[in-house]
Amino acid sequence: MTGGATAAPASQSHIPVLFSQVMEALQVKGDGTFFDGTFGRGGHARGVLDKLGAGGRLLVMDKDPEAIAEATRLADGDARVSIHQGSFAELAQWDATADGLDGVLLDLGVSSPQLDIAERGFSFGKDGPLDMRMDTSSGESAAQWLARADEREIADVLWTFGEERMSRRIARAIVERRATAPLTRTAELAELVARVVPRGKDTSHPATRTFQAIRIHINNELADVEAGLAAAHDRLKPGGRLAVISFHSLEDRIVKQFIARHAKAPPANRRLPQLETFTPTLRALGSAIRADSNELGANPRSRSAVLRVAEKLEARA
Repeated sequence: MTGGATAAPASQSHIPVLFSQVMEALQVKGDGTFFDGTFGRGGHARGVLDKLGAGGRLLVMDKDPEAIAEATRLADGDARVSIHQGSFAELAQWDATADGLDGVLLDLGVSSPQLDIAERGFSFGKDGPLDMRMDTSSGESAAQWLARADEREIADVLWTFGEERMSRRIARAIVERRATAPLTRTAELAELVARVVPRGKDTSHPATRTFQAIRIHINNELADVEAGLAAAHDRLKPGGRLAVISFHSLEDRIVKQFIARHAKAPPANRRLPQLETFTPTLRALGSAIRADSNELGANPRSRSAVLRVAEKLEARA
C-alpha cells in the first residue's frame, strides 16, 4: 500500500504518525463504524471523523484519563462519537462494538503527549515522578514496583521487554540503591542506568531499553496487544480493516505473527495426519509500511513506526 494525499489535521499540536497511510488503510466509508483503541490526542480519530457521514460512528477507547478528556471535548455533542475509558484489549466487552466494526485502529505504545509531560514519568529526558502508568487512576507505578520487586524479577523484565543485555547489572544496581534511598524520579533512574551501562557506539541513551521495559511491564502492554488483536478480529465485519502501528520489534512481531496466523496455513508436517483444512479469516494487505522522507523530516518520532494492515474475510460455509 502507498500513502495517500490526505494531510494531517492542521489543528493538532502534535503530528499523528503515518496519518495519510492510516486513512488509506482504513478505507473510511460515510456510514461505517470505526474503532480507535488508542485515542491519544485524537489525530487519527479526527481524520476518521472528517470522513464519516451523519450515519457513521466513531468508537473511542483509551486507558489514559487525559486522552478521554480530550476525546470528550472532540465529541462535544456529536452523536456519532462514543467514548469508553479502558484498554483496547477489552473492546469486545463494550456493547457499542457488538454490531461489528468496519475498521479498527491501534496505535501502540506511549503517545507523544505522554512523553512530553514530565509528570507522567515516561521520559528519561525529562525529570519527573517515576510513574509510567497510562491509567494514572489505578495500578502500581514504576516507583512502587521498583521498590518491591526482587532483583531477579527486575532483571527478567528488563531482558524480556527491553532486550537489555545488561539487565542483571542494572537490576543489581537498582536493588543496591534502594537499600539507602528509594528511586522516585525519572532522572534518578536514568542516571543510575547511565552509570552502570557503557554507552559504546550506540547513540541512544543507555536508559532507553530500561524505560521501555518497565513501561511495558507496568501497563501490561504486550498481553493487551495480543488480547486486543483477538478481540478486533472477532468484532470486524467481513471487508473490515485492521490497522496497527507498532514502535518496537516486540509489538511488531506480535502483530505480524497474528496476521500471518489468520492469513496463511501453517507449514504441513508430513509425519502427522492433517485433521482439518485451514480457512483464512484475514488477508494481509501489503507488507510493513513506514514513514517516508518527508514525514521523517517533519516528525522524527515516526522513524520507528511500522504500520501493518489486514482485511477481514467473508466466513466460508
